[in-house]
Amino acid sequence: MTEPALRIENIRKSFGDHEVLKGISMTAEKGDVVAILGASGSGKSTFLRCINLLETPNDGTVWLKGEEMRMTTRHGTRRPADLRQVERMRSRLAMVFQGFNLWSHMTVLENITEGPVHVLGTPRREAQEKATALLAKVGLADRADYYPAHLSGGQQQRVAIARALAMEPDVMLFDEPTSALDPELVGEVLAVMRALANEGRTMLVVTHEMAFARDVSTRTVFLHQGQVCEEGAPGELFRNPQTEQFRAFLSRMN
Repeated sequence: MTEPALRIENIRKSFGDHEVLKGISMTAEKGDVVAILGASGSGKSTFLRCINLLETPNDGTVWLKGEEMRMTTRHGTRRPADLRQVERMRSRLAMVFQGFNLWSHMTVLENITEGPVHVLGTPRREAQEKATALLAKVGLADRADYYPAHLSGGQQQRVAIARALAMEPDVMLFDEPTSALDPELVGEVLAVMRALANEGRTMLVVTHEMAFARDVSTRTVFLHQGQVCEEGAPGELFRNPQTEQFRAFLSRMN
């Protein structure tokens, strides 16, 4: 059998005495688009950050295409066993942040080529050619020489998506990619994400965009107080929520 693109078992994370994630497990097959929903404070962003070890989970295991992200415990503290493995696996788990996280002193083209050149070892000319093609893909072919400050929020987020794609990831992680945007700019980013879903990209998307979750995702997961409260096919989940918590969440979002 083919290994899932991403398998996560029993992820737990606490900050001091506050347990944010209480044993979350999830599997994404190649081409799955998993929409992760939940109220503020339910643990959605922390969960994504634990997957690529921007936060170190207190317990649990992540496998990327069958490769286990190895952890060790020293002096009571859990940490990655191999930092080189973490760097390599992060490049395969490309993350698109809420706040864009572009380098302000670099042009759009430089933002996209930096990772492939320095992490993947791609020759610069090849990286630039690929970056140019990716900018065309996200509708920004004419913005290669611009700096981030001269772009709208929606344009910056599309550059961030192109930068993530340049790393040729196995899985893309989106952490509320439209929540920092003005309403009129949300559509242009969602259109790019819909196109990626149609290409068969494997994506985990933390989002408050209910239409995207309902119409684009192959599976929807609802987190409540650090646990998976409901999950399933979006059509059935939205049409027939099984828990009072999810019903209340949907009523607030509509």
